[in-house]
Amino acid sequence: MKLALFLLSITAAIAQTEGTPQPTFKDISYGTHERHKLDLWKAKTDKPTPLLIFIHGGGWHGGAKADVPPKLLSFMLAKGISVASINYRYTSIAILPAPLHDAARAVQFLRSKAAEWRLDAQRFGAYGVSAGACSTLWLAYHDDLADPRSPDPVAQQSSRLQVAVGMSGQTCLEPDVVTAWIGDPVLAHPMIARSVQAQKTDSLLKPKPEWTPLWREASPITHVTADDPPVLLSYARSDPLPAPTPGSAIHHAIFGTKLQEKAKAMSLICQMRIEQGAPTTALKPEDFLIEHLGR
Repeated sequence: MKLALFLLSITAAIAQTEGTPQPTFKDISYGTHERHKLDLWKAKTDKPTPLLIFIHGGGWHGGAKADVPPKLLSFMLAKGISVASINYRYTSIAILPAPLHDAARAVQFLRSKAAEWRLDAQRFGAYGVSAGACSTLWLAYHDDLADPRSPDPVAQQSSRLQVAVGMSGQTCLEPDVVTAWIGDPVLAHPMIARSVQAQKTDSLLKPKPEWTPLWREASPITHVTADDPPVLLSYARSDPLPAPTPGSAIHHAIFGTKLQEKAKAMSLICQMRIEQGAPTTALKPEDFLIEHLGR
């Protein structure tokens, strides 16, 4: 229950949209699918602005761009940082890596609009919750997907971020790895099974051969290299291990600990916050974004 309340708090009571400013541009298509839509709020300034891209949670199976936390939105706009919020294909529509590639496409589309919309293409960040955090971290650590030879001008753009914040995110999706980290309850949560449209979670114990490379590719920890941007990881608390419930397992802080260990071994900036419990020296997510994205 406490974890659920925490996740609700970081999405800022999604149903309560009163006081949220209307986007400058709404339901802009960044691709060909009906869920390839984004909203953009332009900060009030005559200069090109940094951009924060919000990626909603929901296990890649639910949620929407309207879930952008109003407090985060207002804070960023007040600091002169524009904000975009994206929809993407659920894994019930298209399996991995579809939601990840959609997020990358949205970044590339927004870069292609940088001159027109007065965005600073060299200062793009992302903030994601749960599965949206997994997508955000994947973008942060994955090699650039830009294809200079593509006839599509959007695909020619960089997919790289300059900073990322992941809230209660998964950093690995490989069943054998995550069960060793967290325990069997992590597979009882439907996210990993749904990511490849597996019919039952127990089928993950003997996965189809084609699933394994998809999970490995979709795992942010797979892609960590020495040229990656600053990242902040935030988790509600440090639960026992093995995790007591599927919900606590899929959002367990050990995901962040393992990623931080790999990132720090490469001398990367990777801060981690545990919101409940011991004091932390890590910055708050908003302050971290301002430090690495703001002016």
